[in-house]
Amino acid sequence: MHPRDSSPDTPTSVSRLNETIRDFVQKWGAVWVEAEITAWNVRGGHVFGRLKDAGGEGMLSFRMWSSTLQRTPDDLKVGDRVVACVKADYFVKTGDFSFTVSSMRHTGLGDQLERLERLRSQLRAEGLFDPSRKKPIPFLPHVIGLITGERSDAEKDVHRNAELRWPHVRFRTIHAAVQGDRCVPETIAALRVLDADPDVDVIVIARGGGDPQTLLGFSDERLVRAVAAASTPVVSAIGHENDHPLLDDVADLRASTPTDAAKRVVPDVSEQRALVQQLRSRARTRLTQRISHDIANLQQLRSRPVLREPQSMLLGRTVELDSLTSRGRDIVRRRWDAAARTTAELRASLRALSPGATLDRGYAIAHLGDGVIVRDADQAPAGAAVVVTVARGSFAARSEGELAESEGASDALPPT
Repeated sequence: MHPRDSSPDTPTSVSRLNETIRDFVQKWGAVWVEAEITAWNVRGGHVFGRLKDAGGEGMLSFRMWSSTLQRTPDDLKVGDRVVACVKADYFVKTGDFSFTVSSMRHTGLGDQLERLERLRSQLRAEGLFDPSRKKPIPFLPHVIGLITGERSDAEKDVHRNAELRWPHVRFRTIHAAVQGDRCVPETIAALRVLDADPDVDVIVIARGGGDPQTLLGFSDERLVRAVAAASTPVVSAIGHENDHPLLDDVADLRASTPTDAAKRVVPDVSEQRALVQQLRSRARTRLTQRISHDIANLQQLRSRPVLREPQSMLLGRTVELDSLTSRGRDIVRRRWDAAARTTAELRASLRALSPGATLDRGYAIAHLGDGVIVRDADQAPAGAAVVVTVARGSFAARSEGELAESEGASDALPPT
């Protein structure tokens, strides 16, 4: 039974009623509403929250799927005023009524902040905020370039605090509008003049505090890119600690306030003097300790026996040298005597085996004129000239021919 035709006798079902409500709600389509976020809970990558009229009591519950959350500004939070595209959903099974958000963004100033966040993300992707491209601030700049409003508290703060820290500090100040339409072009022009000055070592852009609307000029893309292109280090000193224009991200150094900029650009002369004194004291102490340590080491070395009585080391070596010399002399003598005896024995053996010894015993050697030794009687036939060598000299002889065996044997015996 359709709900509109129901009666006490013919009631409709809960499911049919819920389906009818769902079909009716789906005809509404998407609706844009302006409200304030009063609840923002992230669960499982999805957001479940509530929106409330900024000037009324109306309130609704919403959910935002993770795919939509990825396209939503990251800084949305409770208390923000937003414009959201919502579509009603009615769950047939449970009878719950809610809205699904397909888009949400800041409204009013939030629109501008949202654009700034998109620009911040773009510039970060280009590498303009990378720490590697930031230039170091000189320890003691000769001239500080200052861009600030004319007769402003920021200018007084920078001058007063810098001069208190380093009395001889020098400034080249160029006044520029720090809000409104003239802010960006005048600041860029002053930046280019100071950047072209070779005497300027660092440039400070300073402005006192203000509401976010008045600080928008220091988030202008033209100014941010001009600061990134400057060859001189730039210090951003805009507003207070909580203010965060894009100039802070691209500058080489971000100071929380103009006073902080003065303290970070020039050193404190009293601190430097104290540091010098401390370093001198440390150097004097280290040098004294080193000299004392070396003196103690020298005294310790001089107290050792080898240095106190160096002749003792020589005396011990002298005795050892004498002992080694005597031993060496004895060894050489013994080896010399042994070699002499061996030589005598070899000489005697050689003499006993030599032909001269045989000749000394009465033997003779006969050889022909060509030097051939006669070993056979046939070598010296009758009439042959023979040279006979005896123990002392040689003489010539002539062969009478071979003797008979018995005769020759008896004649060949040596004399007794």
